[in-house]
Formats: sequence, C-alpha cells, structure tokens
Amino acid sequence: MGSFIEINDTLELTEEQGFPVDVFNIEKHRKNPVILKDVEGKVFEFKNKPSARIFQLDPVRVYYAHNIDGKWLFWGRVLIQTQKIEKQFNNDGTWDGKSWITSGTYTILNVYDPEYQHTFTLNEAPDDRNYFK
Repeated sequence: MGSFIEINDTLELTEEQGFPVDVFNIEKHRKNPVILKDVEGKVFEFKNKPSARIFQLDPVRVYYAHNIDGKWLFWGRVLIQTQKIEKQFNNDGTWDGKSWITSGTYTILNVYDPEYQHTFTLNEAPDDRNYFK
C-alpha cells in the first residue's frame, strides 16, 4: 500500500484557486507593468489544488502561472510560505480513500516584465497549455 504525492516547481492557479486577478491582469500589465514594489511584502493565499502536492519552500523559487481556461500564463516566481494537505471530503462527509487537496500561502519573489513574460511563457508552458499558442 502506498500514497501518491506530487512534487511541483510551478504554482499554477485558476482564479477559483486564488489567483489574484485584481493584481495580475495581462491587459493592464502590458500598458502599465506590475513591478515587485507593487506586491512586495504581501502574502497571497491559494486553495483547493487537487491532489497532495509538495512545493519547494522559501528560499527556493517556485514558478508562478495563471491558469486561464486551461492555458498557462507565467507571471514570475514566488516563495512558498505555508502549505497544507487535507483530505478532500465528499458533500456527504465521506472520503473516497484517495482524494486530497493542497492549500497554502506565498509571497512574490519577482514579476516578469511583459516582453519577458511572453518569451518565458512561449518557451516554458507545455504546448497544449500555452497561453500564447
């Protein structure tokens, strides 16, 4: 008997999982780029990442991507501050014996400028999940 734990180097989030679209918006970023000073010292939360996941902890960087309808748009790098793995219970309170969810907090290490964001996403996002393809 065993268990399955994913090890991730990328924190990829949907808006429902806590991606802060009020701060990181691609159209606004192209006109007036978000810079580190805009988010420095702020702690962000993520929730309901499916399965048991382990992220590298501060001071090791984790890539940061917004999942927009299944397409990944990279924004920079983050530092994981906390992470928590919990059983994912069904609506009736039962557990299927295998489903877990991961949540936690992070700070922003750096934000990619729009040109580098485009280049990085083109080169690093999986082809089938690339925001620019």
